[in-house]
Amino acid sequence: MKKYLLSIVALILPILTFAQEVHEMGIDEKIDQAFGNATGWFVNFIFYQIPFSDDVQIYWVLFPLILGATYFTFYFNFINFKGFFTSINIVRGKYDDIDHHETMTAAGDSTPGGDAIETIAIEGHDGEVSHFQALTAALSATVGLGNIAGVAIAVSIGGAGATFWMIIAGFLGMASKFVECTLGVKYRDIEEDGTVYGGPMYYLTKGLKSKGLGKLGKVLAAVFAVFVIGGSFGGGNMFQVNQAFQLVENITGGEQSFLHGYGWAFGLVMAVFVGIVIIGGIKSIAKVTDKIVPFMVVIYVAASLFVIFVNYDMIGSAFMQIFNGAFSPEGVAGGAVGVLVQGFRRAAFSNEAGVGSASIAHSAVKTKYAASEGMVALLEPFIDTVLVCTMTALVLIITGNVTAANAGLNDAEAILLTSGAFESAISWFPYVLTIAVILFAFSTMISWSYYGFQGWSYLFGRTKKMEYTYKIIFCMFVVVGAAASLGSVIGFSDAMIFAMMVPNMVGIVILAPKVKKELKRYMDAIRATK
Repeated sequence: MKKYLLSIVALILPILTFAQEVHEMGIDEKIDQAFGNATGWFVNFIFYQIPFSDDVQIYWVLFPLILGATYFTFYFNFINFKGFFTSINIVRGKYDDIDHHETMTAAGDSTPGGDAIETIAIEGHDGEVSHFQALTAALSATVGLGNIAGVAIAVSIGGAGATFWMIIAGFLGMASKFVECTLGVKYRDIEEDGTVYGGPMYYLTKGLKSKGLGKLGKVLAAVFAVFVIGGSFGGGNMFQVNQAFQLVENITGGEQSFLHGYGWAFGLVMAVFVGIVIIGGIKSIAKVTDKIVPFMVVIYVAASLFVIFVNYDMIGSAFMQIFNGAFSPEGVAGGAVGVLVQGFRRAAFSNEAGVGSASIAHSAVKTKYAASEGMVALLEPFIDTVLVCTMTALVLIITGNVTAANAGLNDAEAILLTSGAFESAISWFPYVLTIAVILFAFSTMISWSYYGFQGWSYLFGRTKKMEYTYKIIFCMFVVVGAAASLGSVIGFSDAMIFAMMVPNMVGIVILAPKVKKELKRYMDAIRATK
């Protein structure tokens, strides 16, 4: 372990001086501009906005995400509502008896008797985690800066009514998560040593092959793998550490802060901690996330409830603003459609339902019923969007921070806006929120490192050499992300995250009947115990 950590530090040190020089000389801006010119077409395509009126433009990526989620909601008979309490019971361990983990000596791709051996847990082997750990590992990648900053921007542009549509989109997204995470477990690979490899790369390849679409599956899987690697370096890494450092710098005095100009040092510290965790793989990541994520969510929700109840006389008014604003908005950019778009956009960008990323973490779970983990996964958009995002929105509405003047804020400024809203009721909370943001960024980075590594191993092989090559590069990007102003690089990788939706959505729509069979098989097993 020490040898690998020293290797990471040794490789990072040479780029520290470069990162600092880059920051001072403005070379990063030149790199940024050149990169932006080369990749701008891709970013513009993924984030192209279809103009519906002078005031309303809708990202085209929202259509497949929301339409797909709506389709799955009906196709699976409202599993996102009817299966909610069953999902909670699975996480609580109520059905562990029927999900007994027999010891298996076999592993790999064989499917004797038509039942994929990859869906059978291998007791005592590395690379497997509990239902709760899989949920927290996936949640750590989605619960983060977007829940704090993104919501502030959404309600500033779309008004209080955007909250209503955000909640609706969160409920719909639960169905998409159920589908993709069930498929992640059903088609995963398990090595002889118990290491799990799963996610869209595998269910696109194996699942579509079973449908006679093998060539299409291989192409879609390779495209997805490229996108998930790019997304892990940027949106899941550089963006996180960059925004976390900006917030810490702002809280400690902005340009007068003792940290000003020392982004590389902040990045180095984060890189060392990230390196310590990710070298251990998914079990190590899950051991961290199953402690950090519940702690962060409980602290954040508790603080939100405190602010709400301190201003209890304004709760009724806040909900009236949300419902009235959702259907009859006044003085809001884009009117009713604009409000709907802002709510749906924030929900989709926050919980990533339909993007396919979460299925990578969920595929490492201990289970022999693929649908059991799909049921657990549907809780993810509920916690991320319906619970955490709604709490942020309510705090902002009640404290009077929903104004059009805040619509042009960037993420770091929006976090400060949210921080100020909490400060009005809890004077010391901005410092807690700063720590929370750093933890949010850290947990997002370690989970996205796992997502990127899975794409990397799919393309370049599962050797230790390839594994540590990816992890060292990932840690280098942590330092660069904190030290440099590479907006176009981050924009490009952010676009790659949403580009993942294209191959993933094609696959999960085609494979939905397979998921329905898995769901029936699992529900029959539950009924048999009653």
